[in-house]
Amino acid sequence: MVMTGDLRATQREFQFDLATYLAERQAQVEAALDRSLPVIYPEKIYEAMRYSLMAGGKRLRPILCLATCELTGGTVEMAMPTACALEMIHTMSLIHDDLPAMDNDDYRRGKLTNHKVFGEDVAILAGDGLLAYAFEHVAIETKGVAAEQLLKVVAMLGRAVGAAGLVGGQVVDLECEGKSDVSLETLNFIHNHKTAALLEASVTSGAVLSGAPDDDVQRLLRYAQNIGLAFQIVDDILDITATQEELGKTAGKDLTAQKATYPSIWGLEESRQQADKLISNAKLELAPFGEKAIALVAIADFITSRTH
Repeated sequence: MVMTGDLRATQREFQFDLATYLAERQAQVEAALDRSLPVIYPEKIYEAMRYSLMAGGKRLRPILCLATCELTGGTVEMAMPTACALEMIHTMSLIHDDLPAMDNDDYRRGKLTNHKVFGEDVAILAGDGLLAYAFEHVAIETKGVAAEQLLKVVAMLGRAVGAAGLVGGQVVDLECEGKSDVSLETLNFIHNHKTAALLEASVTSGAVLSGAPDDDVQRLLRYAQNIGLAFQIVDDILDITATQEELGKTAGKDLTAQKATYPSIWGLEESRQQADKLISNAKLELAPFGEKAIALVAIADFITSRTH
């Protein structure tokens, strides 16, 4: 991996501990999520929403939002409602993705999937509830942010989750199942929309909330695009190389479903090299921020080193 001399020196000088940083931020996000969604009548739907929302996970998307907001001069407090909303949207996508009509999976994050516990009908409604509540939470709970910036963030979230983002990528993904002639261009389209779009919104929303200049937002967008695609390549690799216990979900699902993946096109070694190249490009985008970007640099490296 390529890293500029300044950034390498920064990491040595500050001895940045990513594990501690992620654990602290994860605890903050978990507490905020817990507070955001109490169980009220009708209890069943709120229990179903909380079941998946509080099931653990890396909380990478909200952490990226908090990190970029701080990097560009904002605060954790002003970004936390958006960070929670991002996790709500992500959780919705997982609940719906696991349904029999989609990926038909029984396990997620080491637990039974939502529809296996609450039934398909309630699982669909739980996903719908989380998606709607995400926007309500941002609009009502965000403090200290100008209305114009908040409106931009709401629009970014809507685009990331809709037909121009996650939903569009999922549709093309479903259309390509079982096909042996899926091109690299189509595969990139799927994952730039299905996976990378929400990661892009996670990174750029933090910068928009803080009022960062457009040049910085665009630089962070390119960082996010690179780590987003790298994230998916690593996911494809892990689906082949990791166990169900490591993944927290069924291993080998891509092969069983005859899905096109990066390893199926490039092979494992070339896939790893491509992911490393994307991470190098992502870190180059951060160079102008200097030592302030140390957390984002470390998160980029984490994406290709993770085992689940």
